Formats: sequence, structure tokens, C-alpha cells
Amino acid sequence: MVAENQHETGVTRRGAAAALGTVAAATAAGTALGAGTAGASTAGLERGFRADPRARSTRRPNFLVILGDDLGWADLGCYGSPHIRTPHLDRLARQGVRFTDAYAAAAVCSPTRFGLYTGRYPGRLRGGLEEPIARPDKLHGIPPGHPTLASILKDAGYATAMFGKWHCGFLPWYSPVKSGWDTFFGNLSGAVDYYSKITSTGVDLYEGEVPVEDLGYYTDTLAARAADFVRERRDHDAPWLLNLNFTTPHWPWEAPGDRDVSARITARVKAGDGRALWHDDGGSLDTYRTMVESLDAAVGRVLRVLRETGQERDTFVLFSSDNGGERFSYQWPLSGSKAGLNEGGIRVPNILRWPARIRPRQVSRVPVITQDWTATILEAAGTRPAADHPLDGHSLAPYLLRGAREPQHDLFWRTRSSRALRRGRWKYLRGPAEGGGAAAERLYDLTADPREQANLALREPEVFRRLKARWEEIDAGLLPYGS
Repeated sequence: MVAENQHETGVTRRGAAAALGTVAAATAAGTALGAGTAGASTAGLERGFRADPRARSTRRPNFLVILGDDLGWADLGCYGSPHIRTPHLDRLARQGVRFTDAYAAAAVCSPTRFGLYTGRYPGRLRGGLEEPIARPDKLHGIPPGHPTLASILKDAGYATAMFGKWHCGFLPWYSPVKSGWDTFFGNLSGAVDYYSKITSTGVDLYEGEVPVEDLGYYTDTLAARAADFVRERRDHDAPWLLNLNFTTPHWPWEAPGDRDVSARITARVKAGDGRALWHDDGGSLDTYRTMVESLDAAVGRVLRVLRETGQERDTFVLFSSDNGGERFSYQWPLSGSKAGLNEGGIRVPNILRWPARIRPRQVSRVPVITQDWTATILEAAGTRPAADHPLDGHSLAPYLLRGAREPQHDLFWRTRSSRALRRGRWKYLRGPAEGGGAAAERLYDLTADPREQANLALREPEVFRRLKARWEEIDAGLLPYGS
């Protein structure tokens, strides 16, 4: 674990690349570097994570889980963005832990959310095979009877709420309130216009399972609803889970105030243009910057209420993205983007803060994936799923809270056309060859080559064989595509 003292304005492109090299080296060495808080000298090597043994609480933690949508690995100042200013998220990172090698469960929206809500590989459920869920269908969703993060915590006495994007199935078969969330306000589909909330099947905004109308800028509306929830929970004894799922910075490319852009897109959708929301003819680096900065401001608003209501210390705050960045994201030095299994499609920003238990100003090089956070949250809450729904994620609680060695486990991904597995410094990747053609199998050393340019499959045949065999072993236990 590395102590960190970064400026809110971020680091340079060269600095980000150098930092990533150090990250990979630390991961490969199997060590965690430890230092004190700002101004202290380096403390040397540690076996485990720097939990705070002096910070204890008898209260079960609240959980605030915040997802950005299509936010790229380096789109935040604390991850090296050269032009996007994110002071609130940068501050959150300084107050807790910034994970450099964190991954989404999938390269697109729906399956990652399946991974988060169930704690299992997306391919264990029929709906998790969709990349992503694009239409209402009774096969495409999280079955209401399946245990979820919310239903398990609810059974343990937690109040549960979700505000924002669900994208795990449509009414009448699926919704958050059918899967354990007491309260829901948001959209069921993958993308809506930021003002009109229109999608290809009409306006997509619900209070529980009742359609509602709101013409405000969606990012701000979600922040307001989340802030109200946090404020209201101040007067209750029961702990809570809040999933705050922004659609920012997913297309359409609309920054706060872009009502004219919204009106044009909405008119095109109503006229039957199936690609209108994709906004292929719009957007810019400046618009994208403004969208991400609006996300940062929205997160800051919720965190401020958490502090003002006295709930900050006992709230486990996790921020991440549902997959890698898209057209306007800053990914350097990673290659690839959303929908692909190169690092740029699956590696995401990941920040954790829990003042009651974890010291600030730390950087973790440990590879983690979405399902690990489900397992970690459940263990931190003192509960677990039933034996007939075992988790695929590995809890980080021993590492985070009890000083254990960093977890060693394989990270697995698949799409209809690609496959990947990471083990320590090594990554096995099979996907379409550059420029099309037959699939190519590759082996990368992410320590030396985070950009995934040097294929070491022939140089390291035994490593290649073991990782490929492990991928096939995991895949054999999942539903096949087309099922």
C-alpha cells in the first residue's frame, strides 16, 4: 500500500505512465509500500493494507456505492486526466484508498451490474449474457427470487435504496423493488436523454414501478434525491445501503444547460431515429469534460450532506465505473475502450473511503474486480448469501481491515467474441485480430507492458498454457451464449 499526497489538479501524462509502471511493479513483487500521511517519511514494506487499529465503531457501516457510466480509467484528476478537474473525487481518494488495478466485471453496462448486485459472474444468469440488455424480455434480467446485495442486506436489517440507472431488466418482470431495494427512482434502460428522459421505447423514469416526469438535468436530479435520502437517514437507527447510479458520462453528449441539444435528440427519437441517443454526430472533448465535472460536483453534493449529518465516519463509500471509457475518454497509457477486453475496456477508477476503519492517503496496487466489492460489503455488514448462491467475488475485508496479505485470485472476463484472464502480472487475452480476421491469443506482462503491445505467448508458453486452461475451467461452469 502506498501513501499518497496528490494535488487536486492531477498529474501529467508522463507522470501517469510512470505511476502505472510503479503500480505494476509493486503488484508483481507481491508487496505493499507503506508511508504515513502527508509530510511523513516512507515507512517501508508492509505485508498488508493499512487499516487504522485506533479507529473502531460498534455501529454497522452504511454503504454508499456510486457508479459512473462509461467513465474511463484516467478521466479523473487523481488518475492523471490532464484537463478534467475533479476536486471532490480527488479529495475522496486522498481521504481513503485509490485502487490502480481495479476492474469492472464486464466491458459493458448490464453484465457489470449483474456482477455487482449478485456477487457472481454475469454468465451465471441468462440476463447476464446480454451485452448489454437492450429490449424488454422476460429472459433478460435479474430474477426477483435471486439473492442480491440489497436483498441480503435488507434481510440483515438495512434500509435499501437505488437512484439512477438499473439496466438489469424491464417491467413487468424485473425492477429494483422486485430485487431487494425498498426505494427506487431512476431509469430501467441503458441510456436516456439527460433532460427529457426519453429512450427508444418512450420516457424512462420511474418512482418505484410508477412512471414519473422530471425535466431537470439528470445528474443533478439524482444527486438531489441521494442527498435527501442521506439527510433523512440521520434520524433512523438502522444502517443503510444506497446505490447511486449516474448515467454520466454516457452518451448522449449533453452537458448541464444543453437544452437545445436535448430538444433535437428528443425530436429525433420521437421520429423513430434508432441511433439518435447514440449521438454519433455530436459531442466534443469540452462537452465531455463538462459532463465529468458535473458528475464530480454531484458526488460532492452527496458527500457534503453525509458529512453535515454526522454520518461520514461510519459510511463505507465506494466509487467506480461500470466499464471502461468511450469516445472522448482519456485512457492513457491503456489501450482499447468500452466493449473490448483490452485494459481500456475493463480497467476503471476505483476509490474507497471508510473513516471508521481505514486510514487516508493510500494507493492499492492489488487487482480487484466488481464482484469482490459485493463480497467485501457483505462481510463488512456481518452477513452472507445462502449456501445455494455462493459468491464468485473474494472479500477484501481481511486485507483492508485486518492486515492480511493482499488477495491472490484470478480475474475472469468473456464476451461473445473475446476472453481474458488476469493472474498477478500476467494477462491472457483472446479476441479478434487487429484489422479483423481470425481470433488471436496473446499473453501480456502488465507490469512491463500496461499498453498490451508485446505478445509473450511464445516466450512464456507455460504461463500462457496455465492461464488459458484456467479461463476454460471457469467458463465451463457458466451458461453458454445462445442458451
